[in-house]
Amino acid sequence: MKGGFLGLRARELSLITIVLMCTTFLIWAWEKTPILTAFMPPQTQLQLSPDILASKPVASLVAPESLINVGKDVSSSSEKLTVNDQEGLHLEVSDPAKSLQSSPIRREINSDLLNTTDQNGEIRTKVSSSSEEVAKDKQIQEAEKKGGAKGPTSPTQVEDKHFKMVNQNSNQVGQSVDMVAQTGSPYTSSPVGGKDDGNLTMLTEKQACNYAKGKWVPDNNRPLYSGFGCKQWLSGMWACRLTQRTDFAYEKLRWQPKSCQMEEFEGSKFLRKMQDKTLAFVGDSLGRQQFQSLMCMITGGKERNDVMDVGREYGLAQARADARPSGWAYRFPSTNTTILYYWSASLCDVEPIDKTNPNTDYAMHLDRPPAFLRQFLHKIDVLVLNTGHHWNRGKLNTNKWVMYVGGVPNTNRDISMIWKAKNVTIHSVVNWVNSQLPKYPGLKAFYRAISPRHFVGGDWNTGGSCDKTTPMSVGIEVLQDESSDESAAGAVKGTGVNLLDITALSQLRDEGHISRFSRSAKAGVQDCLHWCLPGVPDTWNEILFAQI
Repeated sequence: MKGGFLGLRARELSLITIVLMCTTFLIWAWEKTPILTAFMPPQTQLQLSPDILASKPVASLVAPESLINVGKDVSSSSEKLTVNDQEGLHLEVSDPAKSLQSSPIRREINSDLLNTTDQNGEIRTKVSSSSEEVAKDKQIQEAEKKGGAKGPTSPTQVEDKHFKMVNQNSNQVGQSVDMVAQTGSPYTSSPVGGKDDGNLTMLTEKQACNYAKGKWVPDNNRPLYSGFGCKQWLSGMWACRLTQRTDFAYEKLRWQPKSCQMEEFEGSKFLRKMQDKTLAFVGDSLGRQQFQSLMCMITGGKERNDVMDVGREYGLAQARADARPSGWAYRFPSTNTTILYYWSASLCDVEPIDKTNPNTDYAMHLDRPPAFLRQFLHKIDVLVLNTGHHWNRGKLNTNKWVMYVGGVPNTNRDISMIWKAKNVTIHSVVNWVNSQLPKYPGLKAFYRAISPRHFVGGDWNTGGSCDKTTPMSVGIEVLQDESSDESAAGAVKGTGVNLLDITALSQLRDEGHISRFSRSAKAGVQDCLHWCLPGVPDTWNEILFAQI
């Protein structure tokens, strides 16, 4: 039967049978063999774009109980970090008894904490002298004897602890800045480019590594320079190794960011990165500490006869009547790198009202950046600004500073409030620097968040102290996404100026201050504002180095 199945030849039947068997075998092997499945097209996964992530509130993406949050409600008096007229920062906790009962994690933290009420009725947190504190102290002390010391293997998390700035209200700050802008001052420029999608993308990229989140861990390789050396750059009043202090475990702590590895600081590496560049610190005495810290870190605390004093190039020569110059500038000739510091406690322009009168008052122009910045900004490649602790009535009266806005004495009673005047100045100088960035595209500007004080039981002149030798930091992580310094964070938001956020991490280092070992302090007066060097400001510079 031609054309029929029975008419097929035996050879053709065999060929068809072989093809069917091979096809069946290949299908089975495709499903069972990993090598073959590797050629299958991959399944696509849904990913959010950076713009979508940037626009979504961080709080909705992270469980709130795992964070130390920044409170937004300034009307709440509990669980806050306060700033009074003396610019003191104090951690407050509302009800420790309730906190101890709320969760096992919270109980683990709060078992170390005691709350004491000072003369002003403020609740200030300190670490008790419990057996757990002694264990922490031993852990740090062992780092001085053994190499490769590691931090706690099971770090605890602080729940529902809120750092709040009671003197901050974003709406009020915006209104105050608007009031200044209405005066027509040429220095209150609006942010360049506004808050567009480009800025959101930039912020998203920066959020890839938040150096402000992390914990302090023991490290036997610290400090980065000797406290007995660095006499060429370090003021004796801040070198605690030269005082009667006998505990130095505070030198053995290193800041470990949570989600990234911070680049190890090396002086030679820093100079190469800053070749043919100038870094300028402009601010108060804490800015001066950061400047001296960086000089010691770059040189390793060793004397360098090749470093040149170039202060005259920046008008930093010392006047006869001055106790010290208005700043210092040094140049490393091997890389043509200049590091300088300029004293500007208020970060606004200050000038005598009557230059012919030696007893004249001084106009502090809240809306005008320091004359030094206006004159030398074009020579600066990295700028670090700070202010804060001179904003109180006592300082203003002692220095004979009179608030000016728009070139005339301020008559706005709302701006006359110290904290609002400070915020007007911070926003003004940040916006001015931001307006200059298009002129100097190579400039990288930072505003450093405030350095906290740790006076307990009073203020600097009312018996306040900071006698602890064991930090509250070991085992505690900073997990908040926002800065504890809301004023600084609000000022740089939407601008090209970066925030050097050191407030929360420094808040945990209450044992690192000069305390009662100040060489110039009177009896009963302690320094719980400035830091021992080597010490906490070294970490500020490590974070700065990572962000340059």
